[in-house]
Amino acid sequence: MSTKYIFVTGGVCSGLGKGIATASIGALLKASGYKVYTVKMDPYLNPDPGTMSPFQHGEVFVTDDGYEADLDLGHYERFIDVPLSRHSNLTSGQIYQEILDKERKGDYLGKTVQVVPHITNKIKDFIKSSAKNSSADFLLIEIGGTVGDIEGEPYFEAARQFHHEVGDDNVMFIHLTLLPYLKTSGELKTKPTQMSVKELEKRGIHPDMILARSDYDIAKELLGKIAMFCDVPENAVIPAPTISSIYEVPQNFAKTKVPSIIFKKFGLDDKKFDLREWNNLVKKIKSSNGHSLIIAKVGKYTSHGDAYISVDEALKSAGFAHNVKVKIIAVDSEKIEKKDKKELRNLKSADGIVVPGGFGVRGIEGKIMVAKYARENKIPYFGLCLGMQIMTIEFTRYVLKTKNVNSEEFDRKTINPVIHIMHDQKKNIEASHYGATMRLGAYEARLIKDSLSYQAYGQEKISERHRHRYEFNNDYREMLGKNGLRVAGINPQRNLVEIVEVKDHPWMIGVQFHPEFKSRPLRSHPLFFDFIKASIKHQRA
Repeated sequence: MSTKYIFVTGGVCSGLGKGIATASIGALLKASGYKVYTVKMDPYLNPDPGTMSPFQHGEVFVTDDGYEADLDLGHYERFIDVPLSRHSNLTSGQIYQEILDKERKGDYLGKTVQVVPHITNKIKDFIKSSAKNSSADFLLIEIGGTVGDIEGEPYFEAARQFHHEVGDDNVMFIHLTLLPYLKTSGELKTKPTQMSVKELEKRGIHPDMILARSDYDIAKELLGKIAMFCDVPENAVIPAPTISSIYEVPQNFAKTKVPSIIFKKFGLDDKKFDLREWNNLVKKIKSSNGHSLIIAKVGKYTSHGDAYISVDEALKSAGFAHNVKVKIIAVDSEKIEKKDKKELRNLKSADGIVVPGGFGVRGIEGKIMVAKYARENKIPYFGLCLGMQIMTIEFTRYVLKTKNVNSEEFDRKTINPVIHIMHDQKKNIEASHYGATMRLGAYEARLIKDSLSYQAYGQEKISERHRHRYEFNNDYREMLGKNGLRVAGINPQRNLVEIVEVKDHPWMIGVQFHPEFKSRPLRSHPLFFDFIKASIKHQRA
């Protein structure tokens, strides 16, 4: 069949979970046997989120083809289990940059460059290109932000034009809004939703379905009220209550017959969907045998809930696989440096420790202290990207008793740079070119057969996603290997160290890549699976 397009928009306020809603609808359509692909359109002027602060934007998700993307792509991949690419994320920065470059070259032959048609045409072209490259039956397109945002206007106009051009039989609009609760009157209010739909209609778009978000149960009469005032069939006003796990959302949408409404809109047969795997997952999440496991996540962005979201979900998924509930406690590495008593107590309560990626010198010595604590006390340790480099620095300093050991990222004049800048990255640092210039995307690694990593993967050749510009210094490889830091994985094309392991430790592994990006709720990543397994063993010892 020809591609069917579903636009997901948001109203009233941001942060309602458009990404989760989009991903959940995608999961249901895939469970119905259709090929699904997703797109996120971000109105900000950054070409990509690669240089944006995790405190402001949260995690940067990386695709196989090396694109630094919005974190919602992580939700999409986890729910629909389809590897996405640069065809899944568009920003205003990309569009304006491309158009202005073309204008400077004279490609527009002196014409006036305008939002309509030049910007809107680029948006529509991107949608068509994504549909073509993915060969999807359903292309779900999330428009970032909230209707009424100034920066989002070109996207709503492009969506309106696209609907007009490809026809109502091929386009559907789903609008997610908030029903706020007024404590004084003890009731949910529908007026903000009504006004949000009016704002959408001012832009020439009428929703085919409304997802009503609320922290409380929504009475049937309120759904009917929304249907009447927003001119949407009552069965297409879907309650979207806050629930204990995001992985229950596909179930909730299935119960309210969201797929059937979509199929009817497009004139398709009402296909049955198979949610057995999702149902089993939810059962595991709710049971966990009453067993709780504490994992310390040590970083400097821990105050922002989305900064390490893929790491959090990978840990939880591994817990689901072992039928345990993983309790993640955030440990601030800067406070560890200051020997904050509360933070040290949190660290010592952990059954396992994860040190995720990051940039800059702030909080680094605290992370090194944590790696030393994990090594000396035989606590399972998992170092991701920067966490692997921290582990290497700690081992060289305190096991080999080597002085002045550091990474060139933190001390360019260090005498012993066990972590150094990649040769082809020097020019980027010297020219201050930071955006999209790192080693990005999927790279191959070959595993050593007598390693814990090989036991986890069960195969010699793997592919994982990267995002970094500093590497393990091969000048120290032989010395460290002889003294107990096993090099367990190597990129054969460039002879780069991908995995290190402490031999004299039950489970202390550092990886230069980001395995969290390939973890799935229905299929835990091998390294996270084994890390949680080792943490359970440590807890029970």
